[in-house]
Amino acid sequence: MENQLKNRITINPEICHGRPTIRNTRYTVDLILDLLSSGMSETEIIDDYPALEIKDIKACLSFAAQLSKVKSVNRIVA
Repeated sequence: MENQLKNRITINPEICHGRPTIRNTRYTVDLILDLLSSGMSETEIIDDYPALEIKDIKACLSFAAQLSKVKSVNRIVA
């Protein structure tokens, strides 16, 4: 099930400068996470963005959870 959710997240250099989006649309993962963190419910997001599905929102959360499991982050200083 988790892989099916993550397959909804696409990274395409031609769309939103390669930022992670939902199913090659211009809805970015960070947009959905921002909406959720602002207190919007899944139903409210779907009402505002009818092209999205509940599974898309779950995929964003799954994607973010995977990113948070990174073992280390290296700072790049220019």
